[in-house]
Amino acid sequence: MDFASDNTAGIAPAIRDALVAANSGFALGYGQDDLTRRLELGMSELFERDVAIFLVPTGTAANALALAHLCPPWGAVLCHAESHVVTDECGAPEFFGGGLRLVGLPGVGCKLVPATLRTAIARNSGHRPHQSNAAVVSLTQASEAGTIYQVDEIQALAEIAHGHGLAVHMDGARFGNALARLGVSPAQATWRAGVDALSFGATKGGALAVEAVVLFDPARADFMGERRKRAGHLFSKHRFLAAQFLAFLADGYWLKLANHANQMADRLADGLRAAGLPPVWPVEANLVFAKLPRATETRLKQAGATFYVRHSDSLPDGQIVGPDEMLVRLVTSFATHAPDVDRFVALLRA
Repeated sequence: MDFASDNTAGIAPAIRDALVAANSGFALGYGQDDLTRRLELGMSELFERDVAIFLVPTGTAANALALAHLCPPWGAVLCHAESHVVTDECGAPEFFGGGLRLVGLPGVGCKLVPATLRTAIARNSGHRPHQSNAAVVSLTQASEAGTIYQVDEIQALAEIAHGHGLAVHMDGARFGNALARLGVSPAQATWRAGVDALSFGATKGGALAVEAVVLFDPARADFMGERRKRAGHLFSKHRFLAAQFLAFLADGYWLKLANHANQMADRLADGLRAAGLPPVWPVEANLVFAKLPRATETRLKQAGATFYVRHSDSLPDGQIVGPDEMLVRLVTSFATHAPDVDRFVALLRA
């Protein structure tokens, strides 16, 4: 009954097999191999336009390097206050960005809305040379609350950002889970909606360790290779990163894995509702948040369940976590089994 994270799962079978197959013979290093070339072509086909991609081993590296590339050292990145780049990356965007500033904004369900963004741009613009002026908007898809930006929501935020000269970055650590739920193409959910750069996550979706920084205008890629190298994130045996992503994307495998994780989250949410403990936010990806009595949380963990307790200031209006309650995060993955979900729910209701 592991619901701690989608990082706790192993490697999806087809990706594991691809790594073994790639471990044969010799190949040029540093991204000069045939697998990387295939992936570059495949990514452009996937997104229906020429793109520039840069593979790195972690999501933190993808986000930090993407933001550093889009934002000048004296600029500001507007994002949700509970986004991963703010709360879980140990200052990496600021470090690799040479001092760029993250400005955390409020929003129910860890999502930004147009009115908040307009106000933030106004407050973080114009006072030159004294102020860190807004340069980038970063959206998390799916969000830290497991909620999803609809395509029209992305378009509305991107229109505001671009209207003020800001670039738009998307942290897509769970991009597959979001896309599987939205039922639109990768192009529709990104550049056609106004996204300039995507941190395309595969690790949480079933890979060993690979993420891609995708720049939708290759002209913006100048010196991104040097930025990655300087940061220590250019793999010498690069084919093993490319092999993972190729297997991840082949025949829609990534969406099949994401669909399974989402279905397990739905099953878990249904069980919570039946137990009188409905999720606090809509379950739109593979994250489920619920308020549990402290005694129940203790009992579940004693029975072998693993999950994390969280705090959030973006609960829906009227929702509070009482003194005898805990807000818990339950994460499903491609490796989650239905019997484990059912056992968890049975223990919950016991």
